[in-house]
Amino acid sequence: MTETPLQIDTLVIDADSPERLAGFWSELLSRPIVDRTGPYIWLRRENGLGLGFQQAGEPRPGKNRMHFDIASPDPAAEQQRVEALGGRRLQEYTDGGFLVMADPEGNEFCIIPEGSGSVGLDDQGHAHYLE
Repeated sequence: MTETPLQIDTLVIDADSPERLAGFWSELLSRPIVDRTGPYIWLRRENGLGLGFQQAGEPRPGKNRMHFDIASPDPAAEQQRVEALGGRRLQEYTDGGFLVMADPEGNEFCIIPEGSGSVGLDDQGHAHYLE
């Protein structure tokens, strides 16, 4: 048997209000809602990756253990759009060339400059981009 590398097929986000959260991410990512199945709401699959939202039975216990980095040619403009859609900037994080944001339910994500490569840290823990 040959080993085939596993691939991430779908990201599913627990939500207090899946309809509201799916609407936020649908607008932000320009991915329309394409299906509702039981407790799940699905956005259009793109580049092989599905994104769904499911009704959670309990509140989120604390900080995300995983988050999205979303690339944009104009992070400041995207911040305004996130806020207009019901998200917010998290002020407790130091500026590091990217914006730490939260969706309407407090799930954290970053908006990074498009084409910035990966993020690295200097000796003081300040973020910078690796090309």
